[in-house]
Amino acid sequence: VNATPSHHLAQFKHRPACHIEGINNNNLEERPYLQQQYVCQRITHTDMFALTALPPGVDKAEWLASNTVAFFKHINLFSSALSEFCTPSTCPTVCAWNLIYVWTDDHGRKLKCSAPLYFDYAMSYIQDLLTDEDVFPTKTGSVFPTGFVFLVQKVFLLLFRTLAHIYWSHYRETLALGLHAHLNTLFTHLTLFCQQHALLEPEDTEPLQDLITALGQQGWT
Repeated sequence: VNATPSHHLAQFKHRPACHIEGINNNNLEERPYLQQQYVCQRITHTDMFALTALPPGVDKAEWLASNTVAFFKHINLFSSALSEFCTPSTCPTVCAWNLIYVWTDDHGRKLKCSAPLYFDYAMSYIQDLLTDEDVFPTKTGSVFPTGFVFLVQKVFLLLFRTLAHIYWSHYRETLALGLHAHLNTLFTHLTLFCQQHALLEPEDTEPLQDLITALGQQGWT
């Protein structure tokens, strides 16, 4: 049974948490995604700024909703391609830079869990939202609930963390599969969309701020 919008908003109060661990990755050997031979790779020369901007005459909530669905499908598909490498033994925690993310359940309890379990929680949560007609209405004349933007922000936070974990823990596998150009393009699209529509806080993107800066220097916008 899908929860009501008020229940979803109550869940948002328990922002997915993280805490600092003593992980030190300060050189390019440990952060291969910053190496020029990889950071310059992409699959399209589309103007990303134009792609993410709100089109004239389009309702902002509708624009956020349609893009949320699209990003979820793309990122879920991409992470599935790497799922065999992300196991409880290889990824007992969800790492990104010097952070470890923990899941916060409906009761506000913080659960330190493996990466596969964390992302199973995350993708299930997002899927439930997207299929809830009270939150993401699809019928003509339906209205978006109060607090819709806050729910979208939480979705994009979880999607960003998914990509952050891939860059941090599974980039070498991404390279081996030849998917790094796709990952760069998807990540750039996501971060630009979030910047344009104020969906993430600086503290949310800090783990990959060096990559965001490096990709921006490629003139993708």
